[in-house]
Amino acid sequence: MAVATPDSPAGQIAQALVDFSVEGAFPEESVSSLTVDSDALPAAIEALASAKAKLQAEIHTINEETADDVRTWKTNAQSVQEDILRSKALANDILKQSEAPQASGKAIEEAEARAAFLARELDYNTQLRNALKGIKAVNQILDQVEQARDERRILDALHLLERSWKELDAVPVNKSCRAIKLLDIRAFELKSDVHQVFDHVWNTLIHVDIEGHKVSISDTKQGEAMSLSDAVIGLKAYHEVDQRAAQLWHDMDKAILAPRLDIKQERLPSIKINENTLELGGTSDQSIEAVFRDLEQVFAFLVEKLPPDLIDTISTVLLPGLIPTITRTWLDLAVPSSLEEMDRFQATVTTTKGFCTTLKALGLTHLNELQEWTESAPRVWLSKRREAALDQIRTQLSQGLGTSKQVERVEKQLVSKSEGQQLAANGAMVTEDDGGWDAWGSDGEQDTGGQQTSRPAAKTLVVEPSADAIDDAADAWGWGEEEPEPEKSEEPQQKKQTQEEEDDPTEAWGWGDEAQNDDTAPEPAPTAPPAASKPQTRELTFKETYSISSLPQPVLDLISSLVEDGAALTQGTYANSPVAAAAAGLFSLPTLALAMFRAVAPHYYAPDVGGNMFLYNDATYLSERLAEFAEEWVKRDNISTRAQTMLRLDNDIKSMQSFANRAYSNEMSIQKTVLRDLLGGEQNLIQQDDTESCVSAAVARVRSLAIAWESILSRSAWQQAVGSLADAVANKIIGDVMDLPGIGQDEAYNIANHIASVTALDDLFLPSRFATDSNSAAENEVPTTAQYAGSWLRLKYLSEVLQSNLKDVRYLWLESELSLYFSADEVVDLVNLSFEDNPRTREVIGEIRARPNPLG
Repeated sequence: MAVATPDSPAGQIAQALVDFSVEGAFPEESVSSLTVDSDALPAAIEALASAKAKLQAEIHTINEETADDVRTWKTNAQSVQEDILRSKALANDILKQSEAPQASGKAIEEAEARAAFLARELDYNTQLRNALKGIKAVNQILDQVEQARDERRILDALHLLERSWKELDAVPVNKSCRAIKLLDIRAFELKSDVHQVFDHVWNTLIHVDIEGHKVSISDTKQGEAMSLSDAVIGLKAYHEVDQRAAQLWHDMDKAILAPRLDIKQERLPSIKINENTLELGGTSDQSIEAVFRDLEQVFAFLVEKLPPDLIDTISTVLLPGLIPTITRTWLDLAVPSSLEEMDRFQATVTTTKGFCTTLKALGLTHLNELQEWTESAPRVWLSKRREAALDQIRTQLSQGLGTSKQVERVEKQLVSKSEGQQLAANGAMVTEDDGGWDAWGSDGEQDTGGQQTSRPAAKTLVVEPSADAIDDAADAWGWGEEEPEPEKSEEPQQKKQTQEEEDDPTEAWGWGDEAQNDDTAPEPAPTAPPAASKPQTRELTFKETYSISSLPQPVLDLISSLVEDGAALTQGTYANSPVAAAAAGLFSLPTLALAMFRAVAPHYYAPDVGGNMFLYNDATYLSERLAEFAEEWVKRDNISTRAQTMLRLDNDIKSMQSFANRAYSNEMSIQKTVLRDLLGGEQNLIQQDDTESCVSAAVARVRSLAIAWESILSRSAWQQAVGSLADAVANKIIGDVMDLPGIGQDEAYNIANHIASVTALDDLFLPSRFATDSNSAAENEVPTTAQYAGSWLRLKYLSEVLQSNLKDVRYLWLESELSLYFSADEVVDLVNLSFEDNPRTREVIGEIRARPNPLG
């Protein structure tokens, strides 16, 4: 007969029998499926005999190891028995002596002492006997635990273990006794062994195959003495109900729920139930109704198959993690961003309520979040609209400015005849409906003769937050011109204001822009001069074009969509809609959308050339269109009265106008700071070694900005912006010249050349530059720079003074217009800087001081 090897079938069968007999282990499927024939029996018998011999050897070894303890216990027992016999003999002697009347008192005392000793010994022996009986009883109980473990009677084993610990606590021996320690260690080892068997039984009854996406739950299994209800009792004994339930639901989520609820998958599996098995199979549509159907099957299956203690953990462990997944992915995605799919949304709300009702009927709780979602449908829908609106603003801005386009601003104003003729001379645009400027006729009436009053639409006026800029704007529009003035006249007060602006260090950084911008745009003032007789006036339509980016229109479309949906919800058509209560909230979303635009737009506009000016134009355009929209809204007859009153854009329009002014002011502050740095910063420009290059760089900067802004800003805004930059350059040069300790003849010549380089910017303000007729350029046309740069004529007169002798300076002061731009003290300072102190100089200074206002 061939010897069976471990890898042969006979050897595998023999080893399986040994493992089952010794350890209670079931064979693997590959072994249990082998055919048992007569050839395998000898090998199995031999293996069992070998295992038996090995166990006997181990028992013999254990007996040898514990022989000392056994012998000690035997010796102690014999000693106790001998002590008992001696005690009986002593008791008999005492009885005999007590019967003898001749016993002395001393003998009685000795007898009493011996009796007390024997009583104590008897008590000790009794306690020892009880302790040994208790130890024996505990050891027998532990033997029963081993037997129950081997027979997979887990509950019996647990009950016996609990009984053994109670018996062990009742043994009247100190816990440090070696026997007690050994019994305690054995009890804990048995508990661990029973727990391992329990794990095997639990995994047999409830099996989760994560990779196979399958869950099987059985109340009983063939070959297992424990049911699922008994297993829960075992969990309670080990205090593992919550731990096992949490692990079960975690595994079930990975195996079944997570793949079914993964909305990112193109194809979603469906859930199938086959008797005791729950598994994924087939495909399902991505509707929320299908999700709820599958989940209802899952929970019904669990409630049917699981004991009550585990069902309770569904509500406390599984649902708190599952419901947020349902609401934040499936339900939130089902919320429409408009009214077009409102019927579908209403059906979703109804389905969700039905799902909650089904779970309640199954006895599940902790459904508050899902119920709140169904009850707060208006708030949920409004939140979705708000998120979509704000995200649309962010997305649109992140795509860049896009392709710019020109828009036209049209405004009607009443102007006098003289103003109309002056506007015609400046090339202002009017519509053909006005009959042109010739419609005024020619009756020989003189015009105002004041500063040129280029008057585009009032809303195109752009100013900076400073007093001199407001005065410049007023001059540019010709407001308040009551008396004729020479073309190049300007109030001295304006000069002082300009100097104050230059000296204000906060303006360069744009501090206070937000607070000041509300005062930067003056309201249009009446243009007709007050007189005893009312002058002839006429209503004219003014037009100006400017460029905007592609961003305002999507913002306007979004706001229109929001308020149109809000108006629709106030109609009877949506009276029963679950989101009808969100109408008021929709009318508040334009404010949030515009606030988002104002908050994010500077970041996306700034990188582009002329971005801040585009931002100014876009914000202005938005405010104008919103004002028109609000005006037309209240006139509509196809919306409810409630909808008409719910639209409130006045504050948003004001905020957008203020935002536009801030964008313009910030850009101008930045560019003025750059120009000031190019001109030496805080140092005196004239005392620099590279004064000429500094001046050239500043002039080139102004020209480059003028070119960049020309295609963006309207004509009036462009003139004021570029004029303000030219004015900043002029103020810097004038201030540095006035701060010089002295001016030599060569230095005066160089300064005059620098001023000439700066005043070459006049070619930016020639009327022919803006004329629509290409043949309208005049040979000796006069630039309009002084209208937009308050210190421009002051700079030119400074150049004249630096190139003049004392006689010319006297003429400029007494007979020309120098006194309109410089005070007497300033001219005296210039004379002292440029000329030596001699009688002639003192004479001219005296004449200047004698007549501080020669033209007044």
